[in-house]
Amino acid sequence: MNKQFLADLINSISPSGYEGPAAKVWKAEAETFADKVWTDTHGNSHAIVNPGGSPRVMFAGHYDEIGFQISYIDEKGFLWIQALGGWDSQIAQGQRVQIVTKKGIVRGVIGKVAIHLQTPDDRKKVSEIKDLWVDIGAKDKEDAEKMVEIGDPMVLAYGFEELANGLAAGRAFDDRAGAFVVLEAARQLSALNPEAEIHAVATVQEEIGLRGATTAAYGIDPDIGIAVDVTFATDHPNMGEAMKRENLIELGKGPVLTRGPNINAKLFELLVTTATEEKIPVQLNAEPRGTGTDANAIQLNRAGVTSALVSIPLRYMHSPCELISLTDLELSASLLAKTVAKITPETNFVPF
Repeated sequence: MNKQFLADLINSISPSGYEGPAAKVWKAEAETFADKVWTDTHGNSHAIVNPGGSPRVMFAGHYDEIGFQISYIDEKGFLWIQALGGWDSQIAQGQRVQIVTKKGIVRGVIGKVAIHLQTPDDRKKVSEIKDLWVDIGAKDKEDAEKMVEIGDPMVLAYGFEELANGLAAGRAFDDRAGAFVVLEAARQLSALNPEAEIHAVATVQEEIGLRGATTAAYGIDPDIGIAVDVTFATDHPNMGEAMKRENLIELGKGPVLTRGPNINAKLFELLVTTATEEKIPVQLNAEPRGTGTDANAIQLNRAGVTSALVSIPLRYMHSPCELISLTDLELSASLLAKTVAKITPETNFVPF
C-alpha cells in the first residue's frame, strides 16, 4: 500500500467546491500508470485504463470533505462561517482550523463563550454553527481582510496518523479513502489485461448533493458504475438499537457490500462470487432506498446504469478523527479489480 499517497490525500485541504489540492495529489499518482488523466470543468478527476475497451466501467470515490466557508468579517476581525456539508455542531466548537487563502494557509480557532460565562440553560444546549466564530488573531476588520476574504474555505486542523493494529485516523477519510481505493483498483487492473474500459473518477461535491458523480456519469455514459464510499462501523460502544438497523459492521473484516434497490442484483452477485473465489472477506448491509452515495447518482444517469456500492467501514464519521483499517482499503481495491477483470462485453446485467 502506498501510505504516502493516502496521507497526502488526507492532508489536502479540499472541502466541497474547493477540491484543487486533493485533485493535484490524486492526478499525480494516476499519471504513474493510467493511459489518460484529466480534470473536467466541474472538478472531477479522471484516470482511464484500457481506452477503447468494452464495456465502460466507472469507479467513483469522492475527494471533497466537509468544511466551512467565511461568510462575514465583523468590525473586530472575527470571522463568521457557514457549513460546507453536514456537521455535528458540537464537534466544531473549540477546534483549530486551516483556512485556504490566495496568500497561503491562515490558521485560526473556532471560538464560543466560555462555559463559566454561560447561563445554566445555555450550558445544556449545543451551540449551532451560526453562533460560532473563527478567531485568527486579527486586530480588527481591516487587519483580518489583509489575511482572508469572504468565501475562503477552511477545514479542521487534523491530518493522517497511524494507530495500533493497522488502523489510521484523520479527517476526510470520508471519502478520500474511496478516492484512494478506486485509483488503486484501476492500477491493479492496468496489469490484469481487462476487456473493459475503466474510468476511475475522484468526484467533487458529494457532501452537498452527489453533484460531481451526476455530471461525471453523464459525460462518461458508463455501462457499469461502482461507487466506493465509507459506511458506519458499528463495532464500538453505545450503538444500542441502531445495531438492528445498521447491522454489525467491523473494522478490518473487509469491504461492505450493499443490497437494495440502488444495487444491480447480478453485479452484487458477481462481487460476492469474486470475493469467495479470491478469499476476500466481505460484510453485507441492507439499504432499502437510494444510498445517499455516488452510487445513487450513477444508477439514475441517463437511461439507468448497472450500479453497485462497495463501502469501507469507518468509525466516527464526519469528525476530525475518522478511523479506518488500512487492510479494508487493500481488500476493497482488490475486490474491485478482480471483479471487473471478469467482465466482458457479453456479461449480462439485465436484472430479471
